[in-house]
This record gives sequence, structure tokens and C-alpha cells, in this order.
Amino acid sequence: MDFIVNNYLLTLILFTPTLGALILFFLPGENKSLIRWAAFLLSFIPLALSLALWFQFDSTQAGFQFEQRAAWYPAINSSYHLGVDGISLTMVLLTTLLTPLSILASFGIQDRVKAFMMLFLFLETGMLGVFLALDLLLFFVFWEIGLVPMYFLINQWGSEKGERTVWGGRKMPARAYASFKFMIYTMAGSLGLLLAIQMIGVVSGTFDLMELYRIWPSLDKPLFGLSINVVKSIAFWAFTIAFALKVPVWPFHTWLPDAHTEAPTAGSMILAGVLLKLGAYGFLRLVLPLYPTEARTYAGALAFLAVMAIIFGALASFGQSDFKRLVAYSSVNHMGFVVLGIAAAAAAAGTQDAHIAMNGAVLQMFNHGLSAAGMFFLVGVIYERTHTRDLNEYGGLFPLVPVYGAILMFTSMASLGLPGLNGFISEFLVVRGSWPIFSVYTALAMIGLFFTGAYILKGIRQVLHGPLNEKWAGHLTEINAREVFVIVPLMILILWIGVYPDWILGVINRAVTALF
Repeated sequence: MDFIVNNYLLTLILFTPTLGALILFFLPGENKSLIRWAAFLLSFIPLALSLALWFQFDSTQAGFQFEQRAAWYPAINSSYHLGVDGISLTMVLLTTLLTPLSILASFGIQDRVKAFMMLFLFLETGMLGVFLALDLLLFFVFWEIGLVPMYFLINQWGSEKGERTVWGGRKMPARAYASFKFMIYTMAGSLGLLLAIQMIGVVSGTFDLMELYRIWPSLDKPLFGLSINVVKSIAFWAFTIAFALKVPVWPFHTWLPDAHTEAPTAGSMILAGVLLKLGAYGFLRLVLPLYPTEARTYAGALAFLAVMAIIFGALASFGQSDFKRLVAYSSVNHMGFVVLGIAAAAAAAGTQDAHIAMNGAVLQMFNHGLSAAGMFFLVGVIYERTHTRDLNEYGGLFPLVPVYGAILMFTSMASLGLPGLNGFISEFLVVRGSWPIFSVYTALAMIGLFFTGAYILKGIRQVLHGPLNEKWAGHLTEINAREVFVIVPLMILILWIGVYPDWILGVINRAVTALF
């Protein structure tokens, strides 16, 4: 048993969610309570295995660990190759933590519960595969696998309210519009990604990332009469656009507010908590190591887009009256700091400032996953009780729901970047590392940081403070024990990283050092 766990640990983490979904398939669908609890308990298996992986991982060792390799598509030199370093390990832990919490948060789902839970577990496999794959084709397969479950989660279990006018004046349900837009944007980026991966395979003769890290940057082999520099430029832009769409970076962000607004609460939690990180992870794992010259050349442009995302995301969030849409635009704002850190690392690779910025970017990915998932969950909690997300319909709710109010303020302060909580650590590292490299852009980003405080305080004021809206008096219920169990683990991690970040930064730092 120890041999299986130690030698096939990554495979177990990757496919136990799929195995769990298959087990759910054979359970009686009419017993909704059984399906919910079975899905919740099965989702703990990947989390337990990820914790075992975390404690066995040697943070002092550079490079990938727990590697597994097997023949998969030998005709084109593509293999089933898995491995983790400090960057992917933190993302695996985040994914396996948020999945059971999201499933527990979705216990209120009443329609087609079995299908919902199965899709959620399939989605977990897709996300984990992206973080664990060390083969480009395998990476792309899991990149696409994650698209399908999220499409159906939004399309079938999203908000039933609202319509959108589309081409020809026709109207369609808002959730159908949002899911279709999510699918089209992601697939548009994926097309270029697939073609670039095929191009790399033809030129280099391999899809293995370990081999590509070694030979691709210095490879000098023409393709179809094109020089290798042209080939690399085409592949670089195909990768960059695909990952920018997924982050999403301004101006490719327009699918995100619609998808978040219409998705069920659990879908929004995992979309903000993990799926957005796939794009940033693609920059870290593929763009920076494979295209260091092109990344350095266009780092300024990437930094500009990041700052625009920070500023416009904050301004758009401040202008919202829909509570969920406010939180959705905040993700554009916060992920902008991730991209700014990546751009700084690309521009000055090898310097101490770039190193600091990169550490901050990776930690911000993890931190945003915690705070954004918590915020979307708390929006869902109040929505289940009031059936509205309009901030103008709330007001003065703190005396009615003091526990919920305290939790909302704590999580909001983490999102705001209050010192002592996790958001401050990562954003400080990004700003400190980016300042000597992109001084003007970093200074402009402070505009977005200012409005981050403005929209967070606006949300808290309109929900909890001011005169009590009497329509809620007498029947607005407090957050229950199940809901507290969802948010408390996130709050513990938010505080723990804010007070003592070294336990996770030590793991990230070694991987960043090896990457440079």
C-alpha cells in the first residue's frame, strides 16, 4: 500500500475525483441527501492525498518531485508525465481544499443533484490535470476537460432570473448567454493554444516539458520555410492570448462578470478560486520558461494590461449595485496584481526584484482563491435568504445577522488587503518587486488599490450598516452551522498566511528560484 501511495500519489490525486463521480453514478438518484453527503465525503479523498503530498514534499529540493511517466502516445513522443514543484503543489492544495467546501456550499441544490455533483468532481480532475501535467498534449487535454463541466454548471444550474438580448433582437436566458460566452471565449483561446502546441511538437520532436525546457529556448530549426524566431513568436502569442483570456486580463475580461453572476454559488467559488488561476499558471509554467526572450520583449505590454485590469476592475466593481457582480469585477482587479508580478519577472528575470514579484504573484493566486471563494459564498448565503443581490435592497442587516456580518467584514478585509491578513502579504510582495522594474505602472496600480478599499467599504456599508430595511426584520435568519463550516477553514488560512506566511512562501520560493 505504501508503495502505491508513494509511487502513484499524483495519479491517485488526479483520478480519485473521477472515481468518486463514477461511484455517485451508481447511487440511487432519488436519495438526494445520500448523493450530497457521498459527494462531500468522496471529495475529501483528494484533499487527504494532497495533504500527504504537501507533508512529503521536500521544499529544499529544486525541480519537480513525485514524477510519474508512462507511454501514452508514443507515435508522436507524447507521454503520461506528471510532477509537482512548489508552484503546482500550492495550486493542487487550493483545488482539493475548495472542492469539498464548494460541494458543501451547494447542499441547497434541489434539481438533478447527482448530475451536479458528478460534474463538479469531473471538473476537479480537469483542474488538477492542468497543474500536474508535464507534457504539453496532456496539459491541453486537461485544459479542455475543465471547460465542459463548468459550461453545464452555469447553463443548467445558474440563476433562473434575467434575459439577455442577442443577435437579431432575440432574447435568451441570462445563464445560457453567460455559459455560451464562457465557452466561446475559452475555446477561441484554446484553438491557438492547440495549434502552437502542435507546432512545438513538430519542430522539437517532443511534447515533454522537461525536454522542452532544455532545448526549446535555444532551438534553431525552421518550419515550413519560417525561421525559428518567427515560429517562436507565433507560438508565444498563441500561448499568451489563451492564458490572458483565462486569467482574464483586460480587455479580454468581459466573459467573467456574466459567468460569475449567473453561475450557482459553488460554481462561482470554484471559478474564482481555481479556474482563473489556470491562465496565470500557464504563464508561469509555459510562457516564461519557454519564451524568455519574447516574454522580456513584451513584458511592458503585459504590465500595461495588468494595470488596466487593476484600475478598471476596481472602478467597475465600485460602480456595481449587484453584490455578486461587484465581487466578480473584484477578481479582475486582484488577478491584475498576479499578472503585474509575472510581467515584472519576465522583464527582469534573475534579479532579486523579479524574484520578489514572482513570489508575490504565486502567493496572490493562492490568497485570491481563498478570499474570492469566501466572498462568493457569502453572497450566496445572503441571496438564499433574501432572493436578491441588489445592494440597494439591503441595509442595516448587522443587528439581524451579527455572526454573518462579522464573517463578511473579516473576509472583505482580506480581499481589501488589510495588514495581518493574507491579501496584504501577496500584494505587498508584488508591489515591492514590481516598483524598481515598472515604477510608473506600479504607481498607477495604486489607483486601483485605492478603489479596492472604496468598493469593499461600499459593499459592507450597503449590506450591514445604515438604516434597517424593515422588509427583512423578523424573518432574516442567521448563517447556519453548515455554512459556518464552509467559511471557517478559509478564514483560518486567511489569518494564518497573514500572520505567518513562511510555511507557504518557503515552498513557493524554491520553485521560483528554480524557474529563474
